[in-house]
Amino acid sequence: MKIEEIEKLAWSRSPDAREGGLLPAIVQDAGDQRVLMLGYMSREALHATLESGWVTFYSRSRAQLWTKGETSGHRLAFVSVAADCDGDTLLVQARPLGPTCHLGRDSCFADAPAAALAGLDAVIAQRERDRPAGSYTTRLFEQGALRVAQKVGEEGVETALAGAAQGDEKLLGEAADLVYHLLVLLRLRGLGLAELGEVLRSRSN
Repeated sequence: MKIEEIEKLAWSRSPDAREGGLLPAIVQDAGDQRVLMLGYMSREALHATLESGWVTFYSRSRAQLWTKGETSGHRLAFVSVAADCDGDTLLVQARPLGPTCHLGRDSCFADAPAAALAGLDAVIAQRERDRPAGSYTTRLFEQGALRVAQKVGEEGVETALAGAAQGDEKLLGEAADLVYHLLVLLRLRGLGLAELGEVLRSRSN
């Protein structure tokens, strides 16, 4: 969302007249798509979020702006924001730095589902950046694309054999190994689940 698009939102239809209207803002983990929390944004809060790179809300109880995690340090690194079809609700994508909930949970919604595949892709991307010692994923990155491509081939054969002649549990286990190594190979080429998703979406028509 661009700065000039903020005024096009439905602030005037907000039931809360403070700060010229507040819009509910649903925050979603940009990695695994888990819903993290619900807050409220004023124009000023949205401006602050876009300009600072940290998700900022309007506190109805304190009647002031507050940046999530300014006390705990568990901030939300801003990724993107989009409005719904009516322009009266915001969907914020962010990367949490620590637990979002004040109870120490990842999400304020205890049973909020997360996309396992997106979560795995996010972990692999982090492993590439940090290269923690002793990590199998780090070792794969250090071995390079040729070795990882070989692993993808091996896992592909094992998955095919499991699908042809073994039980469901074995097939699922081999398929999980295949997907993991494929995501590592994509990451080695500077790609990830987002780019793969674009290709799949383009083929769905």
